[in-house]
Formats: sequence, structure tokens, C-alpha cells
Amino acid sequence: MKKYEIVKKNTDFNDIINTGRCIRNKYYCIYYKDSEDDFPKFGLAVSKKCGNAVDRNKIKRQLRNIIDDNKKLFSIKMNYIIMVRKEILNVSYLQMKEQLINLMKKG
Repeated sequence: MKKYEIVKKNTDFNDIINTGRCIRNKYYCIYYKDSEDDFPKFGLAVSKKCGNAVDRNKIKRQLRNIIDDNKKLFSIKMNYIIMVRKEILNVSYLQMKEQLINLMKKG
């Protein structure tokens, strides 16, 4: 992900979560909302319940890679917040990727 594709502000996170729509599965909860930008923006949220800092950073790094490889699944002019549930610790990278892709196709 490029720097301009990242949602960083706390107010933006809260706005997307509180007023946006949501799709969920066992591993992810994705909030999304319309945007006026010409490209999708992403925010990643990994709870402290998902292990120590090393584990959380690894999950975020893997998610960024999955998003970069599958940008075509995300619609333009949308902002996304991808929240990770603690069950993600028990799956491999390929299963993470498969679950996220299936969730985005569903939503």
C-alpha cells in the first residue's frame, strides 16, 4: 500500500466504523464507506488480543501484502477498515488470503 492509500486519523477510523456498512466472517470484520477520493483507502486494526507486538506487526504486514496483490477486489471511491479477530492466529497465510478474498467477493 502507498502512503496516500492509508487511513490514519482516529476521526476517520471512527467515522467509517460508526456510519459505514460491515461484512464479517470468523477472521475479519470489514467496515466500508463511500469516499470522494479516486482510489480506495485502507485502515488495519489488530487488537492486543492477537498476541504480542511482533505477532500483530506480522499480521499487518501480511494483510498489506494481500491487499496489494488483490486491489481489483476493492472498489474505487471507498474507504475500508479491516479489523482482525484473534482466530487469525491459528491459520496460515494462504488461509488468511483465501478468507479475505472470499469475504470481499461476498460483500
